[in-house]
Amino acid sequence: MERGSSKHGPRIDEQMSQEVAGLVQGPGTGGSRVEEFREAEPAGEDQPGATTAPAGELRTGAPQGMSSEDVEARSRLGRFITMAALPGDREALVANARDNEAPADIVAALQGLPDGTRYQTVSEVWAALGHKNETTRW
Repeated sequence: MERGSSKHGPRIDEQMSQEVAGLVQGPGTGGSRVEEFREAEPAGEDQPGATTAPAGELRTGAPQGMSSEDVEARSRLGRFITMAALPGDREALVANARDNEAPADIVAALQGLPDGTRYQTVSEVWAALGHKNETTRW
């Protein structure tokens, strides 16, 4: 015996699964390709396009004192400085960033750090590069 729904027959189960196929298969970035009516209509000629960031911020929840762009840039810096390099000075940070195949702009910024200073965290490195960190944490 094949186990199925106890509320419906196989024909109705199949029909119900087809009704939600567009939702189950996922809309992706361009909307559902399964059911065309689910795609958003384009903006009119004199209307602005729809955006997920109407205020210009790409993400919410940026800490006080930093913009979302600052958060993204600091995160990008942190991707190329591993915990093995911290605490560390300029030479250790540059060597670690090169080992992690950091882009030239990150390496150049790290080479501009003052000599003889040890940094404990990526936030300290970020501040030494002339950027702002969050003003309050938690």
